[in-house]
Amino acid sequence: MKTMKLAMITSALLAHSAAFAEVTAITNATLHTATAEGVIEGATLLIENGKIKAINPNNINADVTIDASGKIITPGFIGSMNQLGLVEVGAVAASRDAGDDAAGIDFDASTAFNPRSSLIAYARKGGVTQNLVTPWGGKSEFAGLGFVVDLSGTFDSVTDRQSALVIHLGAKSEGSRAKSLDNVVKKLASHQEKQNKKDDKDKAKPTAEEQVLTQVLAGEMPVIASVSRASDILEVIKVKEQFGLDLIIKGANDAVLVADELAKANVPVILSAVSNLPSSFDSMHASLDNAGKLEKAGVKVILSIGGDGSHNVYQLRFDAGIAVANGMSHAGALKAITANPAAALGIDGGVIEVGKRADIVMWSADPFEFSTTIDKIWINGEEVSTESRHDKLRDRYTTDSDMPRAYTK
Repeated sequence: MKTMKLAMITSALLAHSAAFAEVTAITNATLHTATAEGVIEGATLLIENGKIKAINPNNINADVTIDASGKIITPGFIGSMNQLGLVEVGAVAASRDAGDDAAGIDFDASTAFNPRSSLIAYARKGGVTQNLVTPWGGKSEFAGLGFVVDLSGTFDSVTDRQSALVIHLGAKSEGSRAKSLDNVVKKLASHQEKQNKKDDKDKAKPTAEEQVLTQVLAGEMPVIASVSRASDILEVIKVKEQFGLDLIIKGANDAVLVADELAKANVPVILSAVSNLPSSFDSMHASLDNAGKLEKAGVKVILSIGGDGSHNVYQLRFDAGIAVANGMSHAGALKAITANPAAALGIDGGVIEVGKRADIVMWSADPFEFSTTIDKIWINGEEVSTESRHDKLRDRYTTDSDMPRAYTK
């Protein structure tokens, strides 16, 4: 019995291994690579073991071949700065796990991430394959740790639990923005001084907060600072230079006023392409053409959904299209939702390049056009469904049935 059971387990493992090793060839494709290669027409793309194995190989030896004639292939899009998987219904407190009054530097909300959230599949319908989930924190300027997930819907979809430290600066409803910035500077300076004084005799295990600060000061973990006013942006750049931070600015409606300084300091900017009205005195220069202006100034732009991003990550491609309509290049808009966030956040993916993670989307036409649809989508080399709860509800209530209209069971 034991021998038979072992044989069955071995057979199942071999079958799983063989299935995972399956090679997929996508032929006759128009590849928008989001790399220096640009657009490659009539290309063949090979996917194996979750990676891009080859582009235009001399020989095609594939288990599955898909003809992509007339189709456009892009990297999977990367969302950012939202609470996808941490919030189900914003108005229901029990479904919100992105914040806590006691949250601080080491607040890690990834353990509360729900890969089966109905919002995951909906975002996937928009070609989004990975996402930076960020906490909104608590009373401290330090909101906590952002983490990266893929949108496969599997229980192992959190791929990096400590991707960035998020801090909130700028305007405050109570108190002064000067005090917030001072608190951040003092925290960094204190830990830096402690590190400099530490010797081999100090064997005390560092706290979780100290571990995060050590990574931040070593430039191993990006710091995402939410700040919009131009003068505040310049102050944060000074902090970057003082401590050697890997800095990313989020919000930045006034960034166009200091675009040259941002480009010189090599600071990426996360913004919403549809932010066109001032939401505060810190965002007087909000405009639909900001993304294009920053691109032309040499700033690395990352597009993110504004407002209730957790429920509208699906719309990321439409926001990119709006950016293009208002002065951003098509290639730049694609990089702003693929290659740029991948590079800034250390995410494997975001480009179509040999050796990279195979997060691939096949589109019926230009993905930034409203009428375009997804034909197929792969996450980590595995084809996944684009069906969401919205589709199921549509089918449920438009299909003839003996049940009463709007039935509940």
